[in-house]
This record gives sequence, structure tokens and C-alpha cells, in this order.
Amino acid sequence: MLIVADENIPLLDSFFDDIGEVRRVSGRGMSPEDVQDADVLLVRSVTRVDRDLLEGSRVKFVGTATIGTDHVDVPWLESRGIAFCAAPGCNANSVAEYVLSVVSLHIEKKGLKDWADLSVGIVGAGNVGSELARKLDWLDCTVKLCDPPRAALEGEEGFVSLDEALACDVITLHTPLTRDGEHATYHLLDAGRLQALRADQLLINSGRGEVVDGRALLDRLDEANPPTVVLDVWEQEPRISPELVDRVWIATPHIAGYSLEGKVQGTEMIYQGLCRFLGLPVRKKAGQFLPEPALSKLSFTSAASEWSATTVAMRSCYDPRMDDSRLRLTMDREARERGVAFDRLRRDYPVRREFSSVKIQLKGTSKSLQDTFRALGFKLKI
Repeated sequence: MLIVADENIPLLDSFFDDIGEVRRVSGRGMSPEDVQDADVLLVRSVTRVDRDLLEGSRVKFVGTATIGTDHVDVPWLESRGIAFCAAPGCNANSVAEYVLSVVSLHIEKKGLKDWADLSVGIVGAGNVGSELARKLDWLDCTVKLCDPPRAALEGEEGFVSLDEALACDVITLHTPLTRDGEHATYHLLDAGRLQALRADQLLINSGRGEVVDGRALLDRLDEANPPTVVLDVWEQEPRISPELVDRVWIATPHIAGYSLEGKVQGTEMIYQGLCRFLGLPVRKKAGQFLPEPALSKLSFTSAASEWSATTVAMRSCYDPRMDDSRLRLTMDREARERGVAFDRLRRDYPVRREFSSVKIQLKGTSKSLQDTFRALGFKLKI
């Protein structure tokens, strides 16, 4: 059995080498010739999987190690009897931790006291949005969830309108990309909605680049009193707009979900899907392949405030300003070279571990601080 896989999917050999031969190819440049003799195809979001790629191949199973599926023509796969598996929720915690780190920086930038001073509008309450809401609730933020498709199915209680979410101090986008239907998200934030944003607001997009109209956003940021903007996802990836990078507060190269835990869980989920398809036992789990983290323990005493302790711990695990610096250094190149550099930043992304990889030692601290660390996902030693 031949398994053709995006070379950037981690632990391919560890999970799949006893199932078949693994052939690594570039996800961005994957061609019909690459997959013609494949039985199994494993991809990420940079590969468009459709008739053009697979017509005439012998592929019988497609797995994407991503939470999103807008890059896969699922109806066409179904029409050809090709099994499909995604990895919903695999990196939800990673993205939530990215947003928390960004918001903690914003709180400091605005001179606020702590999380309770903020209202946060979460647009898209799937795996990522729901996990983020849970953490922000614990931090005493006022959280407003906007998810029209869920509200239509489950009822309006617990959800707010898009306009209400867009009026919050922080707006964070976690929708899939859909171009058709009543709740299409393509350019959901268009010129009109961007024009209504205030200078004291923070807009974060770590979902899908095309949910925000990039041209309209650039125009808005060139006007007086623009909002503060953080982008991890972009239109026209990988050849993103250097002008837009220059004008946003924090710019990162589509890596919000790139914790090692998130990436490995994505691999594990498509491994499980392939095992089910082939009728094989599931023998491997992500945890057995995770290495010892570079940072394993932090210690706080009763002298530490809850704000300082949690923010120090968060940023010890992840500080988005490092990724921002790396991306900005590539922006003085010509368009093609910028695209290559963008993909290289993702391919060669340094190991980033989630909060759960760090044990927090607390000496004489309050139960409130202990509970907060637990809610954020850290391990505790008291």
C-alpha cells in the first residue's frame, strides 16, 4: 500500500510505516502525478483535494490533518466512493492558547487591570471557539458567542447577533470558510463592518483568511482611528500582502494551531480514521511520541499576583511576538520569495508546547490562582 503524504505532517513514520510505504511530497505543490499510484492520500490545508488532483488515481482514502475541510471537495469524494477523514478539534486548544497570549499583550498595551475588564466577542463557536470561551469565562471576561448556524439549530439562547459580537472590546474569528448559503463567511467582515470598528477594539483572525476582506481592511487601517488588528491567517496565502503586514499590530504565518500537541493529535486522528477504514486495530496514541518539553516547570510563591503569574506562565509557553518578528523579516522580498519564505516559516516552525506540558509549582498561593492554572490547562504541584 502506498501512502502519499504532505511532508509537513509530523510523525508520519511513527504512525503509518507499518501500514504501508510512506512517500512525502510538497503539500503546496502536490500534483496529479504525485498521487496517481497512491492508495491513501494525507494532506493539510494547503492542498486542494478535488477532481483535478485525484481523477484517474487509485486513491481510496483521503485524510486531512486539519480541523477545516474547505480545501476538500467532499461531495466529489463521496461520488467516487473515496473515504474521507478530517481532524476536527485537533488543534483547538493550541489556537485558544494563541488567542489568550495575544489578549494578554493587549491588556498590557491598553493599561487595563486584568481579564475582567474585557468583553470578548467570539464569532464561530465550534471546537476552537467553545474551548476559548471556556477559558475566558474562567478568567472572568464577558464572553459573547456568535454562531448563526448553531443558533438556528439549537435556539437563540446563549448566542448573540454578529453586530453584538462586533461591538465587544475584543473580536476573535473562528468560523469555517463558506462561500454560499444563508450563513456564508467569505468576506464576513466587509468594508461596512470594518468601518464600524472602533479605535479601542482588538480584532483577531486565526480562523480563515478570506473571512476578512483584506483590501477593505487595509483601507480601514489607513484611516483615522483604526482598530488594533492581529492576523494569523491571510488572503492569498502564501504570497500575503506586505502592506497589510506592515499595518497590523501582530502578524503571524498561519501558525496559531501549530503547537506540537495540536499537530500530533491531527496525525493521530487521521491514523485512527485510516485504521477504521482498513479494519485494523488502533495501536498508537499521540502521547507516546511527545518528547520531553524544553520548559517543564515554573514556580510561583504567595508574592505573585494572579495576573502576573498567569501571564508569565502563558508567555513562557508561547509569545506571539517572536513569530511576528520572523514574518516581518521576510516582507522586503519580491512576491514569489515571500511566498516561499511564508511556507518555510510553517515548515520549519520551532517546537511549541501547550500549557499542559508545564508543571506549575505553587507555594502558599490562593485557591483562586490554583483553579485558574488548572482551567488554563497547566499541571499543578502544590
